[in-house]
Amino acid sequence: MSDLQISLIIIGIIVIAGVVVFNWLQQLRYRRKVQAAFDHEHDDILLDKQNTEDPFQRIEPKFNKAPPDPQSDMLEQQKELPLNESQKVSIPPAVHTAPSFHANIVSSSAATSPLLDYDSNTSYIVNIRSDSVIPNTHIAKLLQRKFDFGKPVYWLGQPDKDEPWEEITNESNVDSDGYGHIKGCLQLADRAGPISEVNLSKFRDLVLDFASQTQATAECPDIVSTHEKAVALDKFCADVDVMIGINIISRDDGAFVGTKIRALAEASGFKLDSDGLFKYRDDSNNTLFTLSNYESSPFLPDNIKSLTTHGVTFLLDVPRVAHGERVFDQMTHLAKIFSNTLGGIMVDDNRVPLSDSGIQRSKQQLIEIQNVMKNNHILAGSPSALRLFV
Repeated sequence: MSDLQISLIIIGIIVIAGVVVFNWLQQLRYRRKVQAAFDHEHDDILLDKQNTEDPFQRIEPKFNKAPPDPQSDMLEQQKELPLNESQKVSIPPAVHTAPSFHANIVSSSAATSPLLDYDSNTSYIVNIRSDSVIPNTHIAKLLQRKFDFGKPVYWLGQPDKDEPWEEITNESNVDSDGYGHIKGCLQLADRAGPISEVNLSKFRDLVLDFASQTQATAECPDIVSTHEKAVALDKFCADVDVMIGINIISRDDGAFVGTKIRALAEASGFKLDSDGLFKYRDDSNNTLFTLSNYESSPFLPDNIKSLTTHGVTFLLDVPRVAHGERVFDQMTHLAKIFSNTLGGIMVDDNRVPLSDSGIQRSKQQLIEIQNVMKNNHILAGSPSALRLFV
């Protein structure tokens, strides 16, 4: 073997060893960076009690003489970053210009039960009363018509006037002995728009026919005024229906690798759902915010190993999240970690970099939206909000 061949072999060994050492150092550096990022501790957004001395605490303005909402301590204000045009809404220039909805809770027990917080602000509520117990065989006929009115229908029953209200489902109705007092709650609006006057009439006619067949009495509110309320509710919901978005894009036309995104997301507490979104949930399995692909391809388990993308997007659905201000702060914290770890830039939808001051201005705008919701007795993240914004 010649001296040249020996020299080339030695050089090759040195190059290979150098590459191995370099890769090992890069991997070690990455692991330390991720570990340092996630060693940061922060308050639990749902379990920790709100500190009244928190610097973010606000004394909310009052625009009417309505009593304070008993659930007002569940709500923190939220904030908006720019989104796609289809997701943006115009915010009323002043809080008092929004329509006012005053709560009329179904019953005292309903007010304390998350399942039963149906009120005349968001539902068309009918009462069916009978001197005797209405058998569950008759009630089953009402339940069969649940999907005939274009909006969700919920039935509540009270076996006796001294007993608490309970939601009537097909399963619970089979085991019940019947009810003497029944309430029907037809939702007035959702993200698809307000309920139609025709469907309101169909629901009222169903209730009147049912009462006639069971020798009961029925109380049904006026259809015309209820439809006007549904239209006003839909307009109000459109004014506050905002999603907060934070985009993280790669630098210099680079790309993020799907496996690295997944590892970082799962280390942060996200779980990949079947719809291609990473979802960050609370202990009750409620989605707080999501992580999606900035590009059109979803994050699917089958393709994420080979996927590359130029960005990711954090999204927070404002009306559906309680404690919104703290949730937003946590989402922003994670977005910064992702940006630093992936080597990306936080930008708006015009690809303009987001500064801390810009985020704070958007945060203040969302606080105003939350005030509007609170003043109209529809709390973000409450059961009624979850039904409206779906």
